[in-house]
This record gives sequence, C-alpha cells and structure tokens, in this order.
Amino acid sequence: MIQVELRLFGDLRKYHDTPLDVGHDMRVEEGTSILDVVHKLGVPVDETKIILVNGRHKELDYILSDGDRLAIFPAVAGG
Repeated sequence: MIQVELRLFGDLRKYHDTPLDVGHDMRVEEGTSILDVVHKLGVPVDETKIILVNGRHKELDYILSDGDRLAIFPAVAGG
C-alpha cells in the first residue's frame, strides 16, 4: 500500500464525505492510477478537468507513487 494526499475542488467535493480542499490522506494499492482513484470516489470522469500531481499536470493513466499529492479540479464556467 502507498499513501497519497488527495484534494478535490469545486463541485467535486460532493463526492467525498470530508472537505478535500484541505487535503486527505488516502491509502491505495501500488500500481493505482489517477483513473482508479476517480472511479473509487465515484467521480464521473467527464466532470474532471485539471489533474495535478505534485503541482504538475498529469493524465488519468498516471500511476501514483507513495507521497504524491493529487489535486483534481472540475471544469470552471465563467464569463
């Protein structure tokens, strides 16, 4: 098992029972991808827009490592 820090922002926070904009430690199996985490949380993939790992943009197939900081942002509408 590895540990990652998870943060969800905006409307995505509704998919977890604790406020994840402040960070939440999550234990996952080695070899877990960002997509695996998104599915585990029940977040629809089409609601994710920006994904950062340790402050760098990553794709859903990125395999997480112990100590990674994963931040997932929704699409933001504005005018």
